[in-house]
Amino acid sequence: MRAAVLHETGQEKLEVRDDVEAVGFGPGRVRVRLRATSLCHSDLSAMSGVLPQPAPFVPGHEGAGDVVEVGEGVTGVAVGDRVVLCWMPSCGVCELCRRGATHLCVSSLRRLGAPGFAFGDGRTAAGFYGTGTFAQEVVVTADSVIKVTDELPYDLAALIGCGVTTGVGAAVNTARVEPGSSVAVIGAGGVGIAAVQGARICGAARITVVDPVESRRERALAFGATDAVAPEGLKAAAKSQAAGGYDYVFEAVGRGATVRAGYDAARRGGAVVVIGAGAKDDQVSFSMGELFFNEKRMLTSMYGGGDVRRTAALVVDLWRAGRLDLAGMITHRLPLAEVNEAVTQMRTGEALRTVLTLD
Repeated sequence: MRAAVLHETGQEKLEVRDDVEAVGFGPGRVRVRLRATSLCHSDLSAMSGVLPQPAPFVPGHEGAGDVVEVGEGVTGVAVGDRVVLCWMPSCGVCELCRRGATHLCVSSLRRLGAPGFAFGDGRTAAGFYGTGTFAQEVVVTADSVIKVTDELPYDLAALIGCGVTTGVGAAVNTARVEPGSSVAVIGAGGVGIAAVQGARICGAARITVVDPVESRRERALAFGATDAVAPEGLKAAAKSQAAGGYDYVFEAVGRGATVRAGYDAARRGGAVVVIGAGAKDDQVSFSMGELFFNEKRMLTSMYGGGDVRRTAALVVDLWRAGRLDLAGMITHRLPLAEVNEAVTQMRTGEALRTVLTLD
């Protein structure tokens, strides 16, 4: 089959190969024929080394397709089911899972680096965070697939694997945005736009999007943002709010500097919600005095801040009800052979979400 491979961390281009096999099928595992995958900024972060993923590996974690084979002991999914991939499934038995914080379960991280693909020359590669959706087929653990309705087209379903679930969940589960509130979203990429839609669905009265790229700011208005400003305009926009700042600020970039800007833009007693995945050595600082005096809540939201399967089901319900625009988030569609063009589009901010077709 065909797959795109990153051979060394830091390389900017992927090699598209036609001699790849998905390996590891057996008890407790499923084989999925992927039909579409979306490019997320986290894939670029893994390629550059910001996110830990041993190379060589097949990037991609937002994928949708059909189950074509199930291993012994697998329940809940069957051959023919349409599924999306979950890149950080929960084990269901650890202390965090028992407490209901299934999205914080890290048991799946033990699979990082495990071979998921083999090449014709005998070499192997892992799949990004146990998935690797830049391939026409994957073998994953049964807990890594989420069954979805056949009504949902593959390209839209792929978005639910990470970005949309993360952004909508941050507004609904983590922040619990209140009706009539004011919201700022820093970063108008896929996750940021999903957070905009989540805030709109929750009933926010004002939603300001902050992004350095004018076309992305303009695009955000179509998803429910009421205002859009460049980063240098955030301070003035925050001061113009009735309380001198926003009730909720979502940081969807993953940088210390933008977290700090988000903190400054929140009102006293407001909430700063960090969604972006950043580097472990990128620091952000606050004084003890301002933390005490301002009583601003610092929240982080991992994979939607709640049970991933439940949040994904909510996203599908919202889409079915016409309250969540998934189709509008796809700005480009390319075949897998043109994956490097998709990477360039993501790096330059040209694309909101590029879907790679895997037929």
